[in-house]
Parts: sequence; structure tokens; C-alpha cells
Amino acid sequence: MIKHNKVKNTAFLYECLTRQITSDVLSNVDPSPALVIVKEFFKPTTILGKELLLYKALTTRKIKNEGKVTYLLDSVLRERVKLNSSELRRTKYNLIKTITEKYDLQDFFRTRITNYKEIASVYKLFETQRTSNPFEETEIRYVVMEHIRDTSVVPKEKESMVEKFEKESKDLRLLSYKILVDKFNQKYSKLNESQRDLLKNYINNISNSSTLKDFISEEVANLKNKIGKILPKIDDKVVSIKLKECLNVLEKLNKGNVVNEDQLVTMMRFYSLLDEVDEVIKA
Repeated sequence: MIKHNKVKNTAFLYECLTRQITSDVLSNVDPSPALVIVKEFFKPTTILGKELLLYKALTTRKIKNEGKVTYLLDSVLRERVKLNSSELRRTKYNLIKTITEKYDLQDFFRTRITNYKEIASVYKLFETQRTSNPFEETEIRYVVMEHIRDTSVVPKEKESMVEKFEKESKDLRLLSYKILVDKFNQKYSKLNESQRDLLKNYINNISNSSTLKDFISEEVANLKNKIGKILPKIDDKVVSIKLKECLNVLEKLNKGNVVNEDQLVTMMRFYSLLDEVDEVIKA
């Protein structure tokens, strides 16, 4: 049975690198090592660039006509066979070696990829070209076809807007991104330092659940420690009871392996609460 191998999946490696670029940029890492790697290994003229285009052909579009789905699948497989397998293996080895030199591979592979199932299925489909199991090939082929087949009803106006934006130049898309970031900074300019730090870590590590979870656990411990120091200074019984209830809420924030938006909002409110309590104590 064919198993998915992240190290050998060109599309998976590319997606991890693109998310790492975003994290590097937000962390002011300039130049981003991930960006340098992408430019070196994924140019359209390179063998990985060519294979990536084949992955994208089967994972980035939906087709309603079943006949077209079959034709696309056959066309991609014909092109895939033309790629030099020895060169592919050698280039992927060099890619992994380069990534390992710049990043911790274990953390790098923790990145959550939204279309993981699709690109894993395409990897298995490509691997069937090296095997001789018609039953397994048929099963995988139909899994990929299900991913491609469009069964949704999308309003034409919304679909055309997305398509129009995707066709815009890279500079225009980057400018749009910058405008969004500027608006975000304006909207949240009144956040305190702890809240800004929390948001920064959430954005930088949104695809790395392990790192983000470690940060949240550390912050929860810090908040519990601060509340523990504040409690003896509070004379108001009602406020004291509410702060003790807060400790129970903080304990619940440590549950689960994935940090969600509700936990983020709760943390933000705790930071604001501590600021208010500090002001009362100082007064």
C-alpha cells in the first residue's frame, strides 16, 4: 500500500516554505531563508518547478464536467512520466538538505497545510506510476477525481472577483496585502504590549500548532502568577472572588492541542483586565 511521504511531496514542501516566508517576514527576518530556497528550487524551469505545476493542476481548481476531470488527470500523468525520476530524487534530497541547514525540520513539518489531503492524494497518484497494482491505482485515482470535481454552487459575481484578483500582478497583490496590514495596525494601535505580542505570535505561528501552544501555555502560567500576586492586595471581596474564577478559566485555556480564536480573545481580555486591576491598585 502506498503511504504518503512528506519529505518526497514537492507540493507539501513548497506549501511549508511559503508559510515559512510569511512567518519570517512578520518576524522581520530579512532576507527570508525560505524565500531564497523557493527562488532556487521552484523556478518554472527547474524540475521541482515543473512537478509543482502538475500538483497545482490537480489541486487548485474545480471542474464540473466529469469528462474534463478525466482528461485533465490523464494529461497530468502523461507529463509526470516525462520528468526524470533520478533528477527528481536528487533535487529533493538537496532541497531537504538546504531546508535542514536553515530550519529545524521537525518544527518545519508541523506546519498545518489547508489542502493537505489533496496534495497527499496527488503524491500517491504519482507514486502509482512506479507500481503495478491496478486496484490501488484505481482507488487513488478516484480519490483525486473527487477532489477535483466541483459539486458546489458558487455565485458568478464572487467567483469572478476571486479570479480577477488572482490574475493581478504580484506587485499589486503585495500592495493589497500591505494595505490590509496597515489597516490592521491602525485598528489595533491601542493594544497594550502583551496583547500585541500575543497577536504577533498567533500570526507568526498559526501554522505551527506546537510552537503556538507552548507560547500560550507559558503566557497562561505568567497570568496565573500575576493574579496570584495581585489577590492579597485586593480588599474588595467581589473582585477577589472574580479573580479566583479567572484562575479557573485560565486553567481551561491549557486544554487541547490546537489554539483557537476563542482562546486568543480570552487571553486578550485577561491582559486588559490585569491592566485595569493594576490601575485600581495604584490609585
